[in-house]
Amino acid sequence: MEKQHNRGQDGAGIATVKLDTEPGVPFMHRLRSSAPQAIGELFGKIREEIQEIEKYQPEITKYPGLMKGHNRFLGELLMGHLRYATQGKNNVELCHPFVRYNTIPARNLAMAGNFNLVNADELFKFSKAEPGEVHKNSDLAAMLETVHHFLTKEDEERRNGLDVKRILQQSFSMFDGGYHACGLIGTGDAFVIRDAHGIRPSYYYVNDDVIVAASERAAIRTTFNVGENEVLELMPGHALIVKNNGEYKIEQILEPKERKACSFERIYFSRGNDEKIYKERTSLGRNLSGTVLKAIDNDLRNTIFSFIPNTAEVAFYGLLKGLEDYLNKIKVERILSWGENFDEEKLNEMVNRRIRIDKIAIKDVKMRTFITEDSSRNEMVQHVYDITYGTVRPGIDSLVVIDDSIVRGTTLKESIIKMLDRLGPKKIIVVSSAPQIRYPDCYGIDMSKMGDFVAFQAAIALLKDHGKEHILQEAYGLCKELDRTNTLHAQNVVKHVYKPFTPAQISAKIAEILTPAGIGAEVEVIYQSIESLHEACPNNLGDWYFTGDYPTPGGNRVVNKAFMNFMEGKNERGY
Repeated sequence: MEKQHNRGQDGAGIATVKLDTEPGVPFMHRLRSSAPQAIGELFGKIREEIQEIEKYQPEITKYPGLMKGHNRFLGELLMGHLRYATQGKNNVELCHPFVRYNTIPARNLAMAGNFNLVNADELFKFSKAEPGEVHKNSDLAAMLETVHHFLTKEDEERRNGLDVKRILQQSFSMFDGGYHACGLIGTGDAFVIRDAHGIRPSYYYVNDDVIVAASERAAIRTTFNVGENEVLELMPGHALIVKNNGEYKIEQILEPKERKACSFERIYFSRGNDEKIYKERTSLGRNLSGTVLKAIDNDLRNTIFSFIPNTAEVAFYGLLKGLEDYLNKIKVERILSWGENFDEEKLNEMVNRRIRIDKIAIKDVKMRTFITEDSSRNEMVQHVYDITYGTVRPGIDSLVVIDDSIVRGTTLKESIIKMLDRLGPKKIIVVSSAPQIRYPDCYGIDMSKMGDFVAFQAAIALLKDHGKEHILQEAYGLCKELDRTNTLHAQNVVKHVYKPFTPAQISAKIAEILTPAGIGAEVEVIYQSIESLHEACPNNLGDWYFTGDYPTPGGNRVVNKAFMNFMEGKNERGY
């Protein structure tokens, strides 16, 4: 769990299933926390239970079987989850795992995962579940109720043990979304399953002692100290099914579809110490070097390069490599052009020329501003970063800072650009290692309000500038017609909003929107191109938030609904 704790998670949970317990003895337990140090609190409580046994019944500690009976979380099946709240408040009741308890072991189910479903309402109706106020928008609650429905049905009909494969085929064929989901059943059976498009990442490792799965390869590699090839990728539409006797199988549950693995995982979400992700993020930065050089007129003498936030550091190294390649080429050309007309001082000056890099911004406090409650975000972002004074020659130097992505632009406008301008640079260039985020994501990140995207704000502003506001009304009218005919999933209408403009025009308008009043420096924003993204991340071509090309019909329904909400002034999710 600690090795996946890399994004300011605001909750955690664990669950355990014990095998071979006596009748009447609890065999499934769960513990959750939304405390600031959630993992520490969870395992602190487990430690307290052990210390109590050591204090009052020390002889029991010599016998693992007895310890298992006296400590809730000593068991054979273990599940842990970190909550990265993409919607809803920081509520412990929304922390995974979710559970369904029953007096019959086969009807006990604990589930957790990395996912979003776009058809939760339909699933609740199917399972006839009536979620409370807290869980009515929870896709895990919808998933749990649906799987439990088929689990109960299987238990009623079974002859020779549960057919977990059939349960998964019946239930997961109903889900529209991206998921890496896992479940523990009271019988001691367990499963991990990945969506048919491979949208969310999923990995597993097996040796003589353990069978383990996680949504990040690096977490497994570090924990068990194993090589890259020993940790295997769970293929799209497949499940790892583990029986209570330790036997396991990889089973195809759903027909695999076109692979659309999420590129945002590679750009931002996944832990960057995975060697493939590290190379890909380096490539993302390197691919931007030519565009950046053009923006600064190749003036490396008077340009300082840095990165904000820390998650952009690897892309920054890639950008530097691209700039260094250019500078080294210039060095060779200049030296060759001199022929014999040079001295040691002149040669030293050329050979020792370097790309100017500085740690311009320092994150002052560990606040997560990418996803938090709207009411407090603007206030938070003004206090997140501080600057390094004395690094910039006022009026002479330009500043280039690379970010991994620009979604809302709130932190840039309210904090970073104002802060950088205090240093007096001639120009501030903000570089995004991701392309323009134009459309909602509904398969794991849950960016689902159109008005939040600065790229969408820029497109709206350009439509007004060019007297083309009628495109908004026409798109809204088409959405209403699709909604009336129950075909909102048929096409992505919002593409019409962006169609009149080039990416460069939208980037220029974004720079204008993000420039606070009273700023002395010129501000420019540079984005990664879609083509360069695919070149850097060739196995993760899921790019719907950039292109609007959704892998499932539910994605089109979400983007159109989000647009309708915007046009109707509703500040709510698109699903």
